[in-house]
Amino acid sequence: MRILIVTDAWEPQVNGVVRTLQATIAELRAAGHEVGVISPDLFRSIPCPSYGEIRLAFAGRRAVGRRIRAFAPQAIHISTEGPLGLAARRWCLDKGFPFTTAYHTRFPEYVAARLPVSPALVWRFIRWFHRPARHIMVATRSLARELADRGLAQTMMWERGVDHALFRPDRAAHPAFDGLARPIQLYVGRVAVEKNIGAFLDCDRPGTKVVVGDGPALADLKARHPDALFLGKLGGETLASAYAGADVFVFPSRTDTFGLVVIEALSCGTPVAAYPVPGPGDIVTDGAGALDEDLGRAIDRALACDRSDAAALGARYSWAGCTAQFARALSFVPADSVSETAIGTAGVAA
Repeated sequence: MRILIVTDAWEPQVNGVVRTLQATIAELRAAGHEVGVISPDLFRSIPCPSYGEIRLAFAGRRAVGRRIRAFAPQAIHISTEGPLGLAARRWCLDKGFPFTTAYHTRFPEYVAARLPVSPALVWRFIRWFHRPARHIMVATRSLARELADRGLAQTMMWERGVDHALFRPDRAAHPAFDGLARPIQLYVGRVAVEKNIGAFLDCDRPGTKVVVGDGPALADLKARHPDALFLGKLGGETLASAYAGADVFVFPSRTDTFGLVVIEALSCGTPVAAYPVPGPGDIVTDGAGALDEDLGRAIDRALACDRSDAAALGARYSWAGCTAQFARALSFVPADSVSETAIGTAGVAA
């Protein structure tokens, strides 16, 4: 199948959405699918206010339509609600071309954390954007229930995966951990206000708190928490060694829809402490971690967990399984259902 993915989140960004798309595309291509990507690097763009790593593309329906026509897809997936997603959505609706979307981020809560905007207002936009989609891909069942309660019932599961050759329990600890007071409590991810990292660093618990990642809140958190260790961005084996060397992984976010870092930590045998909210609440089971409205209590309980139970839970997630779910959500489009004449006419009109 010729699959076109339209996304406003793309390289060089480093986040869960980009990593999920990269891994899914690699798996799709390995299975013989042709995959095209329409992303901000193809157009002039500006940095997104308060999130400079995201580029907002200057591209309307006509420009995006020309690229759709050139690729001649048999399925279109619109991954994000940004300028490219909006342009592709309009093109698909104008041409009667079916498409899928994904709800990657708890967008109303994310916006409310940064701007004086009511989440209810943002939910109106979310419903408008996703309602015409044949399927809305979601990473957890609790998110599917939430969208259904908001009038968006056409969801299908698209979980997340782990590179088990990289993230595994037998890795040596990161060398920066040598000599640190135990227990080592680790956070990995973007360092930004919506991630609620302050709730983790404010926890009065013995040991050492370690933060891996970069973002706009980094300087402020460093100034407020001089006793914490900030390692910046890590990737590959160095990131895996940080997960494996920690005693507990702390995920303080209340706005993530899944938490790719959660299953990476579990795959390294590191128990997880988090709030009982959608995302970690769909992943973490007793024995592999702990969920509690008191994050400090969740840390204490997670430290008592068996690392082998955490690793066994992490082993359930694979990119092959994730990609099979993605392909299943596209299955409403038969491989021969889009004629060359239809796509050609649509492209010319665009």
